[in-house]
Amino acid sequence: MCGIVGVISRTPVNQLIYDALLLLQHRGQDAAGIVTMLGTKCFMHKARGMVRDVFRTRNMRGLPGTVGLGQVRYPTAGNAYSEEEAQPFYVNAPFGIVLVHNGNLTNAHALKKELFDVDRRHINTESDTEVLINILAHELEMVARDLPLSPDAMFKAVSAVDKRIKGSYAVVALIAGHGLLAFRDPFGIRPLCFGEAVSTDGGAEVMVASESVALEGTGHKLVRDVAPGEAIFVDLEGNIYSKQCADNPSLNPCMFEYVYLARPDSIMDGVSVYQARLNMGETLAQRLISTIPPNEIDVVIPIPESSRPSAMQLAQKIGKPYREGFVKNRYVGRTFIMPGQGVRKKSVRQKLNAIGVEFKGRNVLLVDDSIVRGTTSKEIVQMARDAGARKVYMASAAPPVRFPNVYGIDMPTKVELIAHNRTTEEIREFIGADALIYQDIVAMKRVVAQLNPRLTGFEASCFDGTYITGDVSAADFDAIATQRSSQGNEEEDAPDRSRLALQGIVHEGR
Repeated sequence: MCGIVGVISRTPVNQLIYDALLLLQHRGQDAAGIVTMLGTKCFMHKARGMVRDVFRTRNMRGLPGTVGLGQVRYPTAGNAYSEEEAQPFYVNAPFGIVLVHNGNLTNAHALKKELFDVDRRHINTESDTEVLINILAHELEMVARDLPLSPDAMFKAVSAVDKRIKGSYAVVALIAGHGLLAFRDPFGIRPLCFGEAVSTDGGAEVMVASESVALEGTGHKLVRDVAPGEAIFVDLEGNIYSKQCADNPSLNPCMFEYVYLARPDSIMDGVSVYQARLNMGETLAQRLISTIPPNEIDVVIPIPESSRPSAMQLAQKIGKPYREGFVKNRYVGRTFIMPGQGVRKKSVRQKLNAIGVEFKGRNVLLVDDSIVRGTTSKEIVQMARDAGARKVYMASAAPPVRFPNVYGIDMPTKVELIAHNRTTEEIREFIGADALIYQDIVAMKRVVAQLNPRLTGFEASCFDGTYITGDVSAADFDAIATQRSSQGNEEEDAPDRSRLALQGIVHEGR
């Protein structure tokens, strides 16, 4: 998971891209980068850290030009501490290409060898984004030998890229002197949309971004999502060209976007993220009623932030008061993406503080968006007890997370997932709750799909173990587990191994 944005305008875009990245900050907090172009010359600044820390006035002054792109990075493999792997990436031939990527190539290791042995291109990092930009550069070079670099030629190159790479990818690239090229994987796993506005000089302005909130928050009107397998090209005058480049595209967006990753005010593949979470709360309430009599619950309390819509809808459905029982310190990084399990456990109480009056003497139902490793949930249940709760029930708006994710979400190997090979009762005992209720996966898919008839399915591998790209095997996960077990003694002091474990199979996730 990363946040990406690209802009074609008639006026300077440095501030515009900065503002868009702030709106996408939730998608990645490890690093940020911006590239702008003035004529055919690129200007780049990228570094580790949050957007507000990476870019200072002097950096912004060094980013002139009316076209540009940016990214906020969330690493799940590769070298999480290397600024070299921060995006954007640049290659100088052909034409000069700058690229940002959200996703995860599942065949990056094989492609890296292929690039060296066949295409004669050297890859210098562990980043699959460097692999991707070199694949694109090679295919553009092939078509440019026979054709001028027209939109049709670029789409032909994207078709060739689609045939070579596997996994999830949403890509925005700038081609010096030509314009902006954006494309999405044939399954539509990672999100990408575009919108239009009128620039201050009256000319056309086009923005491509991971989420609609980046468009709306910068004064652009959402036009539509980029379709699975589709490529769009925006020339320097703001004219938009598009073509379907994949053979058999199908729309299967990542379910975890709706559960947790995306901002609730985004519209993603025609689905309101907020409404999706409300619907999940309603189906969760139905599961709850069959497990715990509502009269045994005094209050429903969400675990900030993503679970709030589901918790509100559940509370309304069972007729119990909804209360904010935890205050979140917004200046502590999200535990889901923090390096090191020891740091993750320690950070929970730094991040959340209980409001005692909402817990004392009550039977409380805590609602979270999901339960991954279980360590955070265990700590939060104990916080509720320490605040005076008589009974603590836990409900997850997502089904049990039983399988690793290879499409760009920081999911650990299956042995680290609390739900893998454990019953709900065993998980309940581990986290210390008086009862535990999970979302039903069939119901969850149904109520989200109802919001857009075009949805043919979902990428929900962490819940159902189905890897829709068809190139991930059990042997791959055995190799990951073996590698991680050999590193186990270093776990507390090293970066989160879920970021490193997929090297050789999946080089870099978002």
